[in-house]
Amino acid sequence: MDLRYEIRAVCIGDEEDLLDLAQYLDSVNLPNDRDEIEPIIRLSDDSFSGAVADVRRRRYVFVLRDLVQDKAVGSSMIVAQLGRRDAPYIFFHVWEEERYSPTVDKHFVHKVLRIGYRYDGPTEIGGLVMHPHYRRTGEKLGMQISYVRFLFMAMHRACFQNYVLAELMPPLEPDGRSLLWEAVGRHFTAMSYRDADRLSRKNKEFIRSLFPPGDIYASLLPPEAQEVIGKVGRETRGVEKLLRRIGFRYVDRVDPFDGGPHFAARTDEISLVRAARPRTLNPGLPQSGARALVARSFDRAPWFICVAVPAEIGASDCLVPGRAIDHLRLAPGDPAWVLPLA
Repeated sequence: MDLRYEIRAVCIGDEEDLLDLAQYLDSVNLPNDRDEIEPIIRLSDDSFSGAVADVRRRRYVFVLRDLVQDKAVGSSMIVAQLGRRDAPYIFFHVWEEERYSPTVDKHFVHKVLRIGYRYDGPTEIGGLVMHPHYRRTGEKLGMQISYVRFLFMAMHRACFQNYVLAELMPPLEPDGRSLLWEAVGRHFTAMSYRDADRLSRKNKEFIRSLFPPGDIYASLLPPEAQEVIGKVGRETRGVEKLLRRIGFRYVDRVDPFDGGPHFAARTDEISLVRAARPRTLNPGLPQSGARALVARSFDRAPWFICVAVPAEIGASDCLVPGRAIDHLRLAPGDPAWVLPLA
């Protein structure tokens, strides 16, 4: 069999490919900005190589490559730790407060927001983007580039925190504005959503200095701003479904800029982390119809390679096409990490 796609660590020289993908996301983790893409690639390369000695400061970027077209068509990322003393994890905690007056027999349930900070935060997954032309293929490429992060966490468990966080994109206006930011953030910072988002990528001090420390009652906001709090945008609903399926849950926190919901799971309870394990590879033609991600790490660039192939998975071994073993630069009988694709 010929392999059409592979997932590998992003490499120095992938700037144009990653910048092309960033235009479809343009998030804090993957900005559509050439000056910011190059440092992201360098940090990822240093993270995979181990040049970043403090594992909490590592960021790993994966690219899904079309080997025939010789280009990256998808990307994802792991932030080893979101939230440190020099760069806290910042969020709005969301809860409901009940009020009742027997005098007038009035009962209200108010949604309340309060800014929160964590200095010893979770691992974060993010930067997930697929080129539009590759989003609906029979190979389920979006699933592959998403799942590979959990396979990598299992392979290098000591490098990651005990909880994993995912920040989901909320509904935004056609011009990219956030209705929650217009109702809250702009009043306390005198900045646009785009400018504040860009500044927060490098420095979050202004949030702590300018945002109010007390409660913000959502009932005081315009109805359209209330509606987006904790809501998942249309383009992100598939991601929400995937996360729920593998063990993530909404944790009553939202992004303070746009109200996007935060989902989290205990790392060792994520079904994909639990399912990934090393197995001996044997060459053959699997007949079961099952598929798996098969991966290994290297001590030199490209540091990590993963392929999705037909597989028959045993207790300690895995039957895969010989071409996959060759592609991973292994020999029959060598071990590799395997994650079943369901």
